[in-house]
Amino acid sequence: MTRRKPSEEPTLAVRALRTQQAEGVDVYAFFVPGADLLRIADISRVHRDGEGTLHGFQRKEIQSHVRSIVEFLDQGPVLFPNAIILAISPRAIFTCSRGSKPEGDVRASESGTLRIPLPSNGSKEAWIVDGQQRSIALAQAQNKSFPVPVVAFVSEELSTHREQFILVNKARPLPPRLINELLPEVDGDLPRDLAPRRIPSELVNRLNKAADSPFRGLIRRPSEDNPAAVVTDTALIKVVRNSISSPLGALAPYKATPARIADGGAMYRVLVAFWSAVRDTFPDAWGRPPTESRLMHSAGIEAMGVLMDRVMSRASGNADLRRHSMAALARIAPHCNWTSGRWLDLERDWNDIQNVGRDIRLLSDQLARLDHVYAFAQVA
Repeated sequence: MTRRKPSEEPTLAVRALRTQQAEGVDVYAFFVPGADLLRIADISRVHRDGEGTLHGFQRKEIQSHVRSIVEFLDQGPVLFPNAIILAISPRAIFTCSRGSKPEGDVRASESGTLRIPLPSNGSKEAWIVDGQQRSIALAQAQNKSFPVPVVAFVSEELSTHREQFILVNKARPLPPRLINELLPEVDGDLPRDLAPRRIPSELVNRLNKAADSPFRGLIRRPSEDNPAAVVTDTALIKVVRNSISSPLGALAPYKATPARIADGGAMYRVLVAFWSAVRDTFPDAWGRPPTESRLMHSAGIEAMGVLMDRVMSRASGNADLRRHSMAALARIAPHCNWTSGRWLDLERDWNDIQNVGRDIRLLSDQLARLDHVYAFAQVA
């Protein structure tokens, strides 16, 4: 292997072990002074640009967590063997050590020197996949030479970084909303417990961005700080997931089977038809903060999701789904109290409805009863 000339560019040189996983992906294990981590590696924060494209994957810095780690590191000699996981650029150069292998070597790795380029124009050649809070704390700690274990894999693909970030953190207290938003951006295979969450999150992403969606710009996602967003993504994802998984759900006919893939386009059309009708039936309640409208509250969103499954199950195959939804909603609209008044059958004021299981069931049952009574009255 050709050795890099020291004069070519500044590098951080470390003794490392190299192995390979997947299909020839280099993976390295080494130690660096903790203060050097942020010299060589970026923290890719999750955010969206002006066009709505998702960038990065890391959540915001948790200052209280960082402070607690710094306090631990500064208390004196400590044991801190938690490995940082990095993705590094192929521009990092590994040179194998010369010499014979030790007797009994299992040949799972080879030793050598890894040279990681140091940024000369602000662009770093490594990205922190796991351990950002620890890395920030190590940079702030008094002991700048504290040795930290690092495992690094070679990849510049953001989708791979996100995939590994999710896999590392899925069993930890990582916010489910952040996982949900990142899932549609991951191209690789996911564990069985995560894969079903991808389609609901993809649909919610589209509902938040598409021009024909009644929810455009109204859904709160971890990557955005939009004051106009009033609907929590978790509630809408739950509506979609429940509708897909229930045999009587409005979206269930379009889910994947052993013989066909899921029809996300058909699911989206059903969602747009029903929720556009909701918006047009309750214009005074639509788009307002949950404190002013329980229709935009998580309890209202989930209860209306139950109603969506009921209403859409009665639509004929060639029906105009939006018109069908409008007719069903118009019949119950006079009996709904989203922004004022009192739900008489529930004996609850409009703003007494909370995002708890009992209240969501009460409101769902009430909407179902109203739909049942007035749908049958229409038939009679």
